[in-house]
Amino acid sequence: MTAVHQWRRSAAAVFAVALTLASALAVFMAPKAAHAAQLTQITEFGDNPGNLEMYVYVPDNIGPNPAILVSNHWCTGSATNLYDWMQFDEMADQYGYIVVYPSVTRASKCFDVASQASLSGTGGDSVSIKSMVDYAIDELGGDPDRVFATGISSGAMMTNVLLGVYPEVFKAGSVYAGVPFTCFATTDGSEWNSTCATGMIDRTPQEWGDAVRSANPGYDGPWPRMQIFHGTEDQALYYPNFQEQIDQWTNVHGTDQVAEFTDHPEPNATRTRYGTIGGQALVEAVSYEGVDHSVPHRLLETLRFFGLVSAEPIVGEIAGAASKRCVHLPGTGTVNGTQAVLWKCNGGANQTFTQTASGELQVNGKCLEAKDSGTANGTKAVIDDCSRGTSQLWNVNADGTITNVHNGLCLDAFGGGTNNGTEIILWICTGGSNQQWTLR
Repeated sequence: MTAVHQWRRSAAAVFAVALTLASALAVFMAPKAAHAAQLTQITEFGDNPGNLEMYVYVPDNIGPNPAILVSNHWCTGSATNLYDWMQFDEMADQYGYIVVYPSVTRASKCFDVASQASLSGTGGDSVSIKSMVDYAIDELGGDPDRVFATGISSGAMMTNVLLGVYPEVFKAGSVYAGVPFTCFATTDGSEWNSTCATGMIDRTPQEWGDAVRSANPGYDGPWPRMQIFHGTEDQALYYPNFQEQIDQWTNVHGTDQVAEFTDHPEPNATRTRYGTIGGQALVEAVSYEGVDHSVPHRLLETLRFFGLVSAEPIVGEIAGAASKRCVHLPGTGTVNGTQAVLWKCNGGANQTFTQTASGELQVNGKCLEAKDSGTANGTKAVIDDCSRGTSQLWNVNADGTITNVHNGLCLDAFGGGTNNGTEIILWICTGGSNQQWTLR
């Protein structure tokens, strides 16, 4: 195969991956709530051999020594795409951390996870991103002991590289549809490694672990913890890469590949933990049966693994700022399709919600959801069996709003009503007091 043909095939593969992911992520697009903090570009941040752009999101009134979260985009994506499509910034408002968004400028918009320079920390994108972290620590007051990385697809591969090259910097990573550190290495200057992408590279745990150790001679830990998400039907970065990542990071931590803990947090998901059984295990891996490259992006699970949110659920009433009344399920409060209403707060079971680490609002064993996965103003807020679909996931925001992950709409007391029986619906966020709530 000629070099031109190889480049064309590689470019086509990259583009196909990007199209698949962009289509899958479109469901997350939602209007951003109005607030003073904005995505900001930093033009001078230090050594930048990868010619990357740096963007940051720093919440309003952030506390001292905030954690730093590096969030890496997918091929053909950008920092602004990731900012628009994911809610790490809104969660930063609530949980008080800085988000660093690296952005690729080369034509493919894929991170450099293949060159020897980037894989060794002597050049390329890894050095550029390390400079961004240094800037966030030195100029923005970030906590050097709480630096984390996450990413999707190419961004997941870059996250593996960052943890492999700079284990003394990154405390943990969370990767969605990625490959192990050094798996994508090439020697001909190509950005794409089809052998790795198709899951044909099968190394022993020792060999994978040695790749990390050899990149860090003399370093003996502590090593970063790793959380891994992957779909069994991934046709972009094939499913065998899931186990290869487990093999790599368990070996780095000196544990075997036998899980100490297994559960099923979602109907089609199997979660395993290695080294310890707790929510901040050395390695945590979640496999999604029947899911392709568009693996669900569980933001709260990522923040929980990093220790940036409590693993314990929050239990209480959802009280309206305008009405001083509570979100209430009429009747028994257990019938699927029952619409929530306002009612005088009484502490009953049909007014007691549990906010889970996954983002659900559970009541009487059911989940509050956007009816029929609606996206229009006026969509009813009802209960149904918990399925972990995005229409059942909610962001409880620092500004008092509660937004639905599926559609970006705000929980709303219909018509600004304040009386018993006022229907609870979803509406575009307006900042009105009928959209202000307290989970207490």
